[in-house]
Amino acid sequence: MKYGFAKRVTHMQSSAVRDILKVVNRGDVISFAGGLPDEKLFPIDEVKTAFDQAMSSSPKVMQYGETEGVPALREQLAERMAVKEIHRDPENILITSGSQQAIDLFARVMFNPGDIILTENPTYLAALQVFQSYEVQVIPVESDEDGMIEEDLETKIQQYKPKCIYIVPTYSNPEGKVWSLERRRLLLKLAEKYHTLIFEDDPYGDIQFDEETVPPIASLDDNKYVMYTSTFSKTVVPAMRTGWITGPHQIIRMMSQAKQATDLHTNSLTQHALVHLLREFDLDAHIHKLQKVYKERMHVMKDIFDRGGDTLPIRYKVPKGGMFFWVAMPESVNTKELLNQAVDNGVAFVPGAPFYVNNPAQNTMRLNFTNSEPEVIEAGMKRLVEVMSEPIIG
Repeated sequence: MKYGFAKRVTHMQSSAVRDILKVVNRGDVISFAGGLPDEKLFPIDEVKTAFDQAMSSSPKVMQYGETEGVPALREQLAERMAVKEIHRDPENILITSGSQQAIDLFARVMFNPGDIILTENPTYLAALQVFQSYEVQVIPVESDEDGMIEEDLETKIQQYKPKCIYIVPTYSNPEGKVWSLERRRLLLKLAEKYHTLIFEDDPYGDIQFDEETVPPIASLDDNKYVMYTSTFSKTVVPAMRTGWITGPHQIIRMMSQAKQATDLHTNSLTQHALVHLLREFDLDAHIHKLQKVYKERMHVMKDIFDRGGDTLPIRYKVPKGGMFFWVAMPESVNTKELLNQAVDNGVAFVPGAPFYVNNPAQNTMRLNFTNSEPEVIEAGMKRLVEVMSEPIIG
């Protein structure tokens, strides 16, 4: 039978990362493809205890809940964000089913077909999927390792009059870079000048590897121009699917109404468990442990690249945090084709092309270092370096 799908489905695309994971999730392939935390580091006993405490506290925790989220959790989030100088009232916080839903709800209430978003190039693949599904035109802004370049950003704001500027300024996916404080301030200055919203996506901000910190852009704003979203997926467990977004009251209110039509509310039992977990579990100490372990794994991967020397002419920046290496090979190498060779050799990565808005650099790749222990990284990188060297030598 031929089904009459809505026209918008023609703008939906499958995730390149998810498609790759279907291929490589077999026992003999070491995968650096997924953006996964290490399940061996999950606070399993503490999560179990938190759920037990939630379920034994009252039958109401298993009842329908408020669309905006459990009030106690929103209060805790307001306190945690205040440590980062993001001062927001709990009523301006919306609990979402992961930060991915926050992006989707924002796009649903803000964009008409043909509206324009500015972003970096490359940028977060799943955000591009959301914007494309709502028929939004995404325009890339020239950027360097410090963030968007002011001249090109202002020119494109004037030319395209975007509704929003979407960014992942702290340990970005896929590049792993950190915007400078100067560029953050310049972006906010231009947003204020041209009355343009900023969507600050911050899933990796707690996974930092050095003492130097750069404040979130939301901390520089008085809740007029910046939407800020984050998640517990990288610091607690992804399966809880709990994220949040904060921003101007009018936008959060509209997003709450859109969420009512989507799923009524995020899983209440999980929210109540998080309330107990945040009260009784030292999450900051756990995050510090993750930082230490993931930094060590990042250096294992870096050292293997460095040992390749001149036989491995690649370019990369050492991540200051987050979960990824972003690697560029010689322009003659197509990493999508290289992936087939890599999988045959028992290792996988994500080709960089799907992360681009346009004009993709076919010679790029993203590697995840957080999901594998050092000895597995050593084994997988040995296989990958063999494959990476072949087209160069040949």
